[in-house]
Amino acid sequence: MPENTQTTVLDPKLIRESIDYLANRLSIKKWDLSASSSKDISAQVFKGEAKQLKASQRSAITLRVWNKNNLVGITSTSDLSRNGLELALKTAYEASNYGNKKEIPDFSPMARTVLESFERPLHKSVGVTELFNRLRDAERLLLAKHRLISSIPYNGFAECDYERVYLNSDGALRSLRNTHASIYLYAKAHQDGRKPRTGGSIRIGHGCSDIDVQECINEAAEKTISHLDYEPIETGKYLICFSPEAFLELVSSFSNIFNARSIIDGTSLSTRETLGQQIASPLLNINDNGLHPSNIGGFNFDGEGTPVRNISLVENGILTNLLHSESTAKLYDVEPTGHAGIGSKVSVSPDWLIVSRTKDYKVANTLNHKKTKIEFILIENLQALHAGIKATQGSFSLPFDGWLVREGVKKSIESATIAGDIKSLLNNIVQIEEEIKNTHSGISPHVWVEGLSVTGEK
Repeated sequence: MPENTQTTVLDPKLIRESIDYLANRLSIKKWDLSASSSKDISAQVFKGEAKQLKASQRSAITLRVWNKNNLVGITSTSDLSRNGLELALKTAYEASNYGNKKEIPDFSPMARTVLESFERPLHKSVGVTELFNRLRDAERLLLAKHRLISSIPYNGFAECDYERVYLNSDGALRSLRNTHASIYLYAKAHQDGRKPRTGGSIRIGHGCSDIDVQECINEAAEKTISHLDYEPIETGKYLICFSPEAFLELVSSFSNIFNARSIIDGTSLSTRETLGQQIASPLLNINDNGLHPSNIGGFNFDGEGTPVRNISLVENGILTNLLHSESTAKLYDVEPTGHAGIGSKVSVSPDWLIVSRTKDYKVANTLNHKKTKIEFILIENLQALHAGIKATQGSFSLPFDGWLVREGVKKSIESATIAGDIKSLLNNIVQIEEEIKNTHSGISPHVWVEGLSVTGEK
């Protein structure tokens, strides 16, 4: 159902006409804005009944204004009427009197360059009733997968239609509309006299018709059942295999390594001198490519109007590039990379990390999570990232779900924590498998690391 006839909320030409008129009346010569709008519908169920059905529509504009002294003021509003925009312009102009004199942002020099093709199918909304019915059926089918699966406490089916617009007083005009849908199912299983075990699955598509609900049910059931008959493990150092999801979670948590804003602010594990240095095993390559087709919710321009592009961050273990906004790129004398938000001090973040193995790099082992017979721990996912990561120090201590694998047989681990230092981890990578997996947060193969500390309960 790739045809969407719903009307847009943001009309960039109309917004420009309003801002041009108001700015001229207020004698404001220089401005830019980033606007977004979304229509969200979602459903959750519990034992066949509706737990929560929601629909919302949100719109917001973030507006920057430069005053006669070139200082910047910023304001945000959800009132897109002419009166609302006028108040936002006045407020931003007043705020510009207190702008940061030490670091003054400017328009991106790439805000008017040609964007790469970014065709995404727009899907028509199926509505909350259809979402609820399909989710209720999914709950019933998942419960029927195994007699010990007692409930699906975490579940949701959602769809979103959203837009982004960037405009500036130099004539830049960017706009994009996109749709996506997602489902998640997390089951809980109980064995008599033992702790409950959980497992889940997520699927994302451009619309509901893209999502294979049965595949999501099967994976959630398989993972949940695989965590029954768990055992504690001894504390010690283990050979670890990170699932693609777990490795991406870890790398994303320490993305300040690639972040020019963090380096300038002194909150990164890298410094200016780190660029061009070996920071990881020569096996490791990391790109950020928000334009990749599997990045369902992506855009082709950032909050400053800079085109999004594929950028190599780590190549053969060497830090090759950083993520930049307009202001950080100016300080480094490079081009902005398309990873900025908008503000008086612009934040920078990755879009869609892609981890891969260096081609033709020889290693002495043949580690593969499906075939390896020696003992190792396979980590499915990491937990408590918000509490167990010290991003500016590089250390982590995280509970995880996973299995101890011996002779190819997986035994779920009762409860354990993995701890270490991200710099050491990246340098102790001993294998990156060739087969990659598209996840809901990026792309990665399974990644092997030796000698990581695990605290068990035996």
